[in-house]
Amino acid sequence: MQKNSEKYFLAANSCRGFVSEFASNCDSEYHTYIIKGGPGTGKSSFMKKVFECSNKDAVLCPCSSDPDSLDAVIFKKSKIMLLDGTAPHTVDPKYPAVCEEILNFGEFWDSEKLKRKAEIIEITDRNKALHKTASRYIVAAGELLEDNYKTAAACCNFKKCKAFAEKLCKGFFTKTNRSPKETVRFLSGITPKGFVSFPETVTKNDNVIIFEDDFFAVSSFILKYIRDKAIQNGYEIITLKNPFFPELIDHIIIPELSLCFATENRFISFNFDTRRLHSRRFYDSHLLHQSKNRIKFNRRTADELLQSAYFTLNEAKKVHDELEKHYINAMNFEKLNNFTDMFCKKHF
Repeated sequence: MQKNSEKYFLAANSCRGFVSEFASNCDSEYHTYIIKGGPGTGKSSFMKKVFECSNKDAVLCPCSSDPDSLDAVIFKKSKIMLLDGTAPHTVDPKYPAVCEEILNFGEFWDSEKLKRKAEIIEITDRNKALHKTASRYIVAAGELLEDNYKTAAACCNFKKCKAFAEKLCKGFFTKTNRSPKETVRFLSGITPKGFVSFPETVTKNDNVIIFEDDFFAVSSFILKYIRDKAIQNGYEIITLKNPFFPELIDHIIIPELSLCFATENRFISFNFDTRRLHSRRFYDSHLLHQSKNRIKFNRRTADELLQSAYFTLNEAKKVHDELEKHYINAMNFEKLNNFTDMFCKKHF
């Protein structure tokens, strides 16, 4: 995958459970090919090959359960989307044939080679059990991170936040007569490789304003205000949710302005010179200091729980690789490669 490509996650292993924005990204302006098939049937490899055949003006969406694989590719100029529509982010056509088509990769396997029913079921169930365990670690970490968030919010001057956000919006937004459009994704994710982010998606914009906020309280409030104002003024925006708490906003991109409002915290950093605003100006530092020991304990314990989650997700990935081997051995990749070549010739 190209390092400089625009990248997002479309789902998150969040503190609220698994959250998917797959269906919401099926834009009626695009023709979406929803790929169905088991693990190891070449869905990600197909998307990578089509991307290589294209002009590469595309958005890449890695998988939160395996960042080296793709869940989706969005070709902006061609108005084509390739999407993995299998569990846990199952997607079915909303407007069949008109806006979406199903690509059934089950057509390329030999069912007779998949008769080892008991073994496949056992591996599948083991993988699901590991994901459930990882989810419990993440939810537990979320309880502690949320406690810090609520503690910080109680020390926040939201009236001052609102006044600042209002002034900021007046400097960037003008009223348009267009209908607004919002696309929701994630810039970061909890994965088998740890906490993975795509900062280059933000830094490729001409104008970036960064809010430094380890508690999420100030940044999410200001970004929610900016999001609402951008929509009120008819802009097309990309809202990037917080991977821990999807009800919060981490970043907002306004493509037509090449403008991004981003959050920097101890999980994600942007190593380049740009305008930075520290959240401490909006917190009552004396009041927040009174909870410093509790905050430190919560952070330390949450980090330990997240490390356990990363490890467990990595174990789940290893089990998933075992499962893939059964389907790989049953696949006719020559037929799939021929289909891929025809698809590329048709569209690119």
